Amino acid sequence: SLRTLDPKEWKNQDHYAVLGLPHLRYNATQKQIKAAHKAIVLKHHPDKRKAAGEQIVEGDNDYFTCITKAIEILSDPVKRRAFDSVDPTFDNMVPSKSEGKENFFEVFGPVFERNARWSSKKHVPKLGMLESTFEEVDNFYSFWYNFDSWREFSYLDEEEKEKAECRDERRWIEKQNRASRAQRKKEEMNRIRTLVDTAYSCDPRIKKFKEEEKARKESEKKAKADAKKREQEEREKARQAELQAARLAKEKEEEEARQAALQAKKEKDIQKKAIKKERQKLRTSCKNWNYFADNEVDSVKMMEEVEKLCDRLELTSLQSLNEVLMSGSKEESKAAVEKQVEEVNVALQREREAEVQAQQASRVSEQASGGGGSGAKGWSQDDLQLLIKAVNLFPAGTNARWEVIANYMNIHSTSGTKRTAKDVINKAKNLQKLDPNQKDEINKKAFEKFKKEHTCVPPSIDNATPSERFEKNNPVPWTTEEQKLLEQALKTYPVSTPERWEKIAAAVPGRSKKDCMKRYKELVEMVKAKKAAQEQVSGKSKK
Repeated sequence: SLRTLDPKEWKNQDHYAVLGLPHLRYNATQKQIKAAHKAIVLKHHPDKRKAAGEQIVEGDNDYFTCITKAIEILSDPVKRRAFDSVDPTFDNMVPSKSEGKENFFEVFGPVFERNARWSSKKHVPKLGMLESTFEEVDNFYSFWYNFDSWREFSYLDEEEKEKAECRDERRWIEKQNRASRAQRKKEEMNRIRTLVDTAYSCDPRIKKFKEEEKARKESEKKAKADAKKREQEEREKARQAELQAARLAKEKEEEEARQAALQAKKEKDIQKKAIKKERQKLRTSCKNWNYFADNEVDSVKMMEEVEKLCDRLELTSLQSLNEVLMSGSKEESKAAVEKQVEEVNVALQREREAEVQAQQASRVSEQASGGGGSGAKGWSQDDLQLLIKAVNLFPAGTNARWEVIANYMNIHSTSGTKRTAKDVINKAKNLQKLDPNQKDEINKKAFEKFKKEHTCVPPSIDNATPSERFEKNNPVPWTTEEQKLLEQALKTYPVSTPERWEKIAAAVPGRSKKDCMKRYKELVEMVKAKKAAQEQVSGKSKK
């Protein structure tokens, strides 16, 4: 009864029961709540009870405080929602799979209807029945898997921040309460998710839809396989028809070609016989005229000319000439024969001149290409110097030496011409065959180009002859022993060593600091060039 309520435990009381509305609870309207409160106040207000002669407990210790708290909570929408969220009469139970498999709709229907009260959205779809369509079922589970709950747990806060003695304590209380609310909200959403997952796994409609989908896919798969088989059969049938048609066409074409060849052979034989006949006529006619000569020497000479005519003239020309010889006089016949002889000799002379010119052009082309088989790839002075440098940089014994040299040139050449290993081998051999004057000419041109590009070179070097210039650029070569001493000194005195190069030079007798620095720079360039060229060659070989 109301009189037994403890004002200190007001937070744990059922506010709806206090106002006499346990049957309506969250469905009660504000009008109903106010009316119920008014009726209770008329009966239980301390002044009414005091007037009736009842002894009243002073202050907030009277049970009427519980009635005041109830109307305070339920008349405020925010506080009422907080209390409704933790309604002590709400059943949070989630059915198990074993419970749901037997009577799915009877077990899960009421549970979803009960939990629908927490939805932020007004229209909550029903669980439906066994005959529900796929769209209805899919809509139901999509709604619950994306369920938006307004339920929150601020009513269960452990401490009231207003009771805090200082700001820091109030902040600490707020932090604890936020963490507690978040944890309870997470547990609530896990409960809803468990409910939906369990229902989905037990739903006989889902099982039916999956079986129907599986049957549909199998049917489609079978239909596709049958269609593919029919297509393959039709394609094979068409292919066989094409092969048959092609075979027949080929046989027909071969037969036609054979007949044409036979006809051509017949015509050729006829023409050969005709030419042979006309040649014999020409020889006989000329012989009858004693080859139009008065002595043996001229006769033999004309006989040779007549044989030229037999070899060079076509059938029509022979026939025309023979008609003149058969019907004309000796002078007319002689004039006709000499005219034909002159034309044939002129034609032969032109052919010989054309052949001579072609041979001369071929020799000039070979000379221009350096005889190396790369006539379309001219070698500039820069490319020649680069080739000499590459040959020295990659000595005999280098793996895939000529491929590496070709790649080195393709990387560093400014001409844009791509060289092959065969190109550089042939050109290198060609350079070795040059006479000393040509070699000096190449060096001289390279030196003049160097002077133009380096305007700050000291006068003593500028005025030097090419041979002197190259002697200064090519000092005494490093011996194997000097090379080993230099490599050891580079390891002994690392980059951070003070006066490093003076110490390295001191470790290599007979070599100055400048010599050591220059040799080191050459070694670095050589390693980089070799690495780049060999990597490119290895990359191509992998491909």
